[in-house]
Formats: sequence, structure tokens, C-alpha cells
Amino acid sequence: MFAAEFEAVESRGRRRSERAPVVLNARIGKDGLARTLCKVTDISVHGVRIQTYSALKKGVTIWLTLPMIGLIAADVMWADDFLAGCQFRTPIDQTAFENLLASQVK
Repeated sequence: MFAAEFEAVESRGRRRSERAPVVLNARIGKDGLARTLCKVTDISVHGVRIQTYSALKKGVTIWLTLPMIGLIAADVMWADDFLAGCQFRTPIDQTAFENLLASQVK
């Protein structure tokens, strides 16, 4: 009989970075264009999952205004009714990301 210890490999699936659960109010749209409220339910330096009040379509690019981050372009990678996963065109700065997460802790 053999006994051995092992460490399981953590998988992120297809994601490049781990996402953190959050509850953030954000806006979709750029200055001068229609703005729509949305809620960020998780975020990483590379993307977000958002809950919207109007359906988004896979493949479109949106402008997303995040608290403490500001305006950022994001591609909709998947959309299902009023939920969507978006990948940022340019990753968020790590320090700004950590500050955003720290603001969520109460």
C-alpha cells in the first residue's frame, strides 16, 4: 500500500487572472452618448462580469466607467439576457485594482 500527499492544481479556466467578487455601481457609455447604469459583480485586472438593465450582444465594444478607475473600453465576450462578461482592451493598473478591492472591505 502506498500513501502520498499531493497538491491539487488550481484552475482559472480560460481566464488570465482570478476574479474577485464585488458589488459596484458602474455606467456603460461615453460622454455625450446615452449612459446606462449597470452593476459589476466580479472583476479582475483583465475584465468584469456585469449585470445590466438592457441586453448586450457578444462581440460589441462598450465604454465602462468604473469607480476609482474611470473610463475603460471593454469587449463583450459573452452575454446572457442581462449578464455579460467583458474583457478590458487594456488591463487595469494593479495598484488601482487593489485600491478598488480595498474600498469594498467594510
